Amino acid sequence: MNHDEIKKYEGFKECVDFHGHICPGISLGYKAAKIGIEMLNEVRAEDEELVAIVENDSCFVDAVQVLTGCTFGKGNLIYKDYGKMAVTFASRKTGKGIRISLKGGAFRPQDRQEHFELLQKVLNDTATGDERKRFWELHLERSRKVLESSPEELFNIEEVKIDLPPKARIVPSEVCAECGEATMQTKMVEHDGKRLCRACAERRN
Repeated sequence: MNHDEIKKYEGFKECVDFHGHICPGISLGYKAAKIGIEMLNEVRAEDEELVAIVENDSCFVDAVQVLTGCTFGKGNLIYKDYGKMAVTFASRKTGKGIRISLKGGAFRPQDRQEHFELLQKVLNDTATGDERKRFWELHLERSRKVLESSPEELFNIEEVKIDLPPKARIVPSEVCAECGEATMQTKMVEHDGKRLCRACAERRN
């Protein structure tokens, strides 16, 4: 797969441009976001109409942000550090929720093993030229397989009921008595009679 070929997948180029490169993670996030939007009969959120609860902080999440409009800045992207390739989408309009999680057997063990071993070498800067070439071949091949796979091959998909989080609040800032930096009032803590930001309070403990 090259950069011309990815244009046939609507919205995928925007995900790659935002993330910086093609990889299996961005491909999985793209597929999951497409599924969530379609099943909830939603469109990209302009404000907080859609909520996404992601369970990892990997490449996957970048595609979720681009396609769904769920972002940290708008308060409708919630991160739970579970280490799972999973996301729950919920519509404020209907209250309906969909959880999408990667199946344990979605990829063959032998494909994962070689790819992972080469990834470690690339990250550690110990890969040879041939190993780097092989790594990118596998990287693109696995990405292609994700994009061409059916939702049922990749994911467990289930309707869920969730308590929607409150909408984002904008609150006044207050000056920290220790560092002098403006801090949201709701994030301040009392420490020895002073109002401190959490960073200063942690340094005092």
